[in-house]
Amino acid sequence: MSTKLLDLVNITKSYDGVTILDDLNLYIRENEFLTLLGPSGCGKTTTLRILGGFETPDAGKVLFNGQDITQLPPNKRQLNTVFQKYALFTHMTIAENIAFGLKIKGKSKAYIDDKIKYALKLVNLEGYENRSPALLSGGQQQRIAIARAIVNEPKVLLLDEPFAAIDAKVRQELRTWLRETIDKIGITSIFVTHDQDEAIEVADEIIITNEGRVEQMGDPVEI
Repeated sequence: MSTKLLDLVNITKSYDGVTILDDLNLYIRENEFLTLLGPSGCGKTTTLRILGGFETPDAGKVLFNGQDITQLPPNKRQLNTVFQKYALFTHMTIAENIAFGLKIKGKSKAYIDDKIKYALKLVNLEGYENRSPALLSGGQQQRIAIARAIVNEPKVLLLDEPFAAIDAKVRQELRTWLRETIDKIGITSIFVTHDQDEAIEVADEIIITNEGRVEQMGDPVEI
């Protein structure tokens, strides 16, 4: 069995006196595709933001490979987040968007060029290097956002309802594409959704959350 990679231990988080996460405990194993499923306001996105380093819990710890990373900023964690909003830079080309994180890390031009080619092939958008994100469909933009996260080679990919703003037919295609892509590259992933069908289709393990607590967990068949 795969080893624990990420571990949330006794996580509590409140906003304005309202408890969002209430002594939450969950973990994800290496190379697992885990889905957090639950209604709006149940704490799914807050959980993801705490994992990504964008929020700090009021109590509890975030462990990565057994080490406490609770206070580490996002850029110091081996995790990348893909948001519901595509968050692409509209003043940059597709290639420049993909290269952004790699340039910050000081990678060579040859390395970056290879990664851009790899990413565009991975998302089936070869030949789109010099296009503006504004000229792409919503589904294409989100694929580029996922590619930009993957080329940074994070240990964990966090996906916060990445297909929620996309129409149903394209969303179905993207779910299939995402699952195949994750299997191909073998990256640990946490996917947040309120859509039960989506969760069942993509996940190895589903965790159902409500009012800041885990209500049920298991593989799609068990759920």
